[in-house]
Parts: sequence; C-alpha cells; structure tokens
Amino acid sequence: MGRDWLCQGEAAASGHDCHLFDWAGALNMVMAAGTAHANRLPVLLIAGDTFSDRLPDPVLQQVEHYSDPTLTVNDTFKAVTRYWDPITHPAQIISSLPQAVAAMLDPADCGPAFIALPQDMQELTFDCPEVFFEERLWTIPRPRADRSALAQAVDLLKSAKAPLIIAGGGVRYSGAEAAVAEFTAARGIPVVETNAGKGGPTHYHPVHCGPLGIIGSTSANALTAGADVIVAIGRRLQDFTTESWTAFAQDARFISINAARCDATKHRALAVVGDALETVIELNVGLGEWHADPAYLPRAKALVADWDALLDSHQASTNTPVPTYAQVVDQVNIAAGEHDTLISAAGGLPGEVAKSWRVKAPQTCDLEFGFSCMGYEIAAGWGCAMAQSGPGTVGGTPIVMLGDSTYMMMNSDIYSSVLSGHKMIIVVCDKGGHAEISRLQQAKSVPGFNNLLKDCPVQKPSAPLHVDFASYAAAMGAASRQVESLSDLATALEWAKTTDRTTVISITTDAFAWVPDDANWDVGVPQVSTRKGVRQARAHQEQIRAKQRIGV
Repeated sequence: MGRDWLCQGEAAASGHDCHLFDWAGALNMVMAAGTAHANRLPVLLIAGDTFSDRLPDPVLQQVEHYSDPTLTVNDTFKAVTRYWDPITHPAQIISSLPQAVAAMLDPADCGPAFIALPQDMQELTFDCPEVFFEERLWTIPRPRADRSALAQAVDLLKSAKAPLIIAGGGVRYSGAEAAVAEFTAARGIPVVETNAGKGGPTHYHPVHCGPLGIIGSTSANALTAGADVIVAIGRRLQDFTTESWTAFAQDARFISINAARCDATKHRALAVVGDALETVIELNVGLGEWHADPAYLPRAKALVADWDALLDSHQASTNTPVPTYAQVVDQVNIAAGEHDTLISAAGGLPGEVAKSWRVKAPQTCDLEFGFSCMGYEIAAGWGCAMAQSGPGTVGGTPIVMLGDSTYMMMNSDIYSSVLSGHKMIIVVCDKGGHAEISRLQQAKSVPGFNNLLKDCPVQKPSAPLHVDFASYAAAMGAASRQVESLSDLATALEWAKTTDRTTVISITTDAFAWVPDDANWDVGVPQVSTRKGVRQARAHQEQIRAKQRIGV
C-alpha cells in the first residue's frame, strides 16, 4: 500500500475522518491481486479513484488517457479480480459490497474483489438503512456433484489398473485432507501433491508419494507417467504440475473433482463439479467394496523410499565450503517444530522446498508458487504470525525461506512485524544474485548475464558488492545472525527459537547445486540461431512438445 493509504488507515482506526486518494498506492496492490486471483484466495481491495466530476483534473498521481477520460489506474484490476466495481454514487455500496463479499466466498469463483471510491464520492453522506450494518454469518456452501457424473466417475475408477490421486490446494481449502487420506488408504490409491496441496498429507502418511511435476519427486513423476486413471482433486492443472502436459500417458483418463467448472473440464476430463470434501465422501460410498490391486501401493511406496534415499544423499553434510539449498532446507526442517509453518514463494527455493521439505503436520506448509510472487514471503510470514497468535490457534512460528534477490524485492515487513510484535524466523539463502533465473538462462545455452553478481557489468567484477543481510535486518529492529556452515546454521536456528521478535539468519548458499529433476518444461527457444547450443536446446524443446498431451 502507498504511504497515504497507511496514514489514512491509521486515521480510520483512530476514529478520524478518512479519505482514500493514493492511486500510485492502488497500483501497488495489483501484484497482490494477481497472486490472490491465480491462487483462488479471497481478499477485498478498496482503492481511491479520481474525482467523478473531473473539476480538479488532472490531480496528483492521476494517469491521463487522452482518448478515454474514463480510464484510470484502477482499470488495471479488471484482469486480476473476480469482482470489480468503480463506485459513482454512495448508494451503490448497498448492492456492491454484498456482491463483493459473495464473490470472495464463492467456492468456484473465489478470489479478490475490488471496489474503487472516487475522491468526491468519499466526502458525501448517504442515509444507509440500519439493517445494512447488521452482523451476518456467512456459511461457505458445499455443492454436491451431479449424480450422473459421480456414477460415471465410480465406473471409470473401477476400471483402473493404476489409479492415482493428485491432491491440490482445493483439498486444503475444502478441509478435505482427512477425507482424502481415509479414502485413498481404504482404496489403496497413491496420492501425489501439487505446490498448493503440499501440507495436506504429511510426508510420512501411508499413501503419500511425493510432490508432482517440474519441481517434483522421481516417485510422483514415475507414478504419474504410468497412471491410467488420474483423479485430480481441487487443482487447476498448471504447467509446473503437468510438466507442460508431458507428465501423463496420451491415453490416460482424468476425473476432475473441482468446485469450479472451468478447472473441472480441462483436458478432456470427466468433470465432477462439486465440493472436494462432499464429493470424495460420496465417491467413496459409491465404490462399494472396490479396491486397487493390493500390490500397487507397496510398489508406489518403494519408489518413495528410493526418492527419500536420493534426498538423503543430497542433504547429507559434505566438506564443500558452501552449503547447498537441499542441505539448508534439511537443517531448517530438522529444527522446525511440528506446528511451525514453512513459507516460500519465488525463485529456486520453492522447488527445493517442494522436493526436500518433509511435512510433519497438516497445514504447515505454504508454497505460493502458483503466481511465483517475489516479495510474498516476508509479508505472508507476518500475516501467518498474526493468524497463529489469535484465540483458539495451535500456535507455532512461521519460518520464511527466501533467496537474496527476493529479499531485496520486499523486506520492509520485517520492521512492521517487529513493530507489531508478530514474530517469524527468516532464513535468507545468499547465492549472489538471481540463481534460479541464471540456471534457466544457461540451461538453454545462453551465457550467464546480469543474473548472478559475478555475471553483471559491475564496477568491480572481481569483488562485487554483497549485501550484509544480517546488518540490514538488525537495522529494522530484528534479531539477526550471519552464518557460514551447516553446524552454525543449526545453532542459529535453536537460538532463533528463543528470541522475542522476528529473527533473520543469513547463510551463503551454493548457486549451482540443485536436487536433480526428471521433468520437462515448455519454454520458448529461438527457432534460428548461430549458436550450436541454442540449436540443440531448440531440438530438445521440439522433443518435449512432441510428447505433449493436447487438451480441448
């Protein structure tokens, strides 16, 4: 939010008059709106707008469109909100606000709602009916699936030789974790998870078989490739999960259980439109005595054991001077309490966390990788700390893991969390720049340029300036330490548990060592190039596209 929004928000909280007039501040919310829209999260955004009478035009921070004076910066929100309404008369709030809340809470259309208030509208009085302000309890509906579609799903699943469940974020949104676990365990069906779904089943659950896709596990990807019937529950099947639609057999059949029709009908799926919890319960009843091949789940768990062994080999301490992502993630995982929540969002860390983090308890992992929003992490940690400090909460401490470049994007909420007394632990992996983007850049045979500090045209290329993240955090009031080794990291994490405020630990991390993947990703590579490596990358890209399952 912009400065004026914060100042006026403080005025409103203290009971003083309040006006929203910072349109530059409104644009600051667009990234948040995009993140919420992609991840189907409810948030109400209220922004100021230009004068409806246009008498003072152009005012400070107003963007002028010469051919269309009705356009303002708030039109930007149309692309990233589920509900959008620029108010032009105070009476419109009577109909607009309930619709905004309904859109936010709708299981299918859930997402951000946006209301704009012109500055001269904010000053007007309107005699609202008293009933408008009555407290109302909103009950989230749980729509049941169509009986015919459910019956077809039962028949299709019974025909499966190698069924597979993909648990997405919708399983968590619906509160269906226990129902899915009970269903899959009773039927002997392996479960793999998406980024948003991670944190539903624990790593040690009998049916859990790992994360799926480009940042997934060898176990989940092998099971996906061999599955003949895939039940996708509460997920939108984006390219990181589907490996750009190369993860599945061409003749694999999909049953898609989703509250949103758009998500349920993707890729020729048998659409079962309904609430995840209720639909899974009804599907379980409909299957009667059916059970997958008794030898199937043990074979799947053997693949998981192989994956765990591979992780162990990459997480084991070595004599190398700079720790790897996997080693750092493992140390944090060991130190985390059962109810501590791991948060990560952008760059290379979400992939390493998705692969390496062993979830100890449900709802303790937040991987915002649907929008890959740089700057999400620390703000989310602050929000999580607020939520976990409320009455009736289990407790636990948010643990934020992020890279140095993401930290530089947005770190001011460290100060805010210290000021408000909401503690989180932040682990900054200092790789010397944008390591993940450098990796992608060079994977397509482009020489490293302008991502890692050592590849940038800087004043002293032999010794580029590095940020002292521990001192940076201390200057904002946080407790902080810089560590260099895994043993020092373990000690620092134990110390961080004892501090009384947000604590930041910075550790130098290898920019080139990654847990290997076995997945495909469709990205643009030039058709014509003088570089042999680029031509080879293009040929490989064409091989990937030849494997893609074409949806309708």
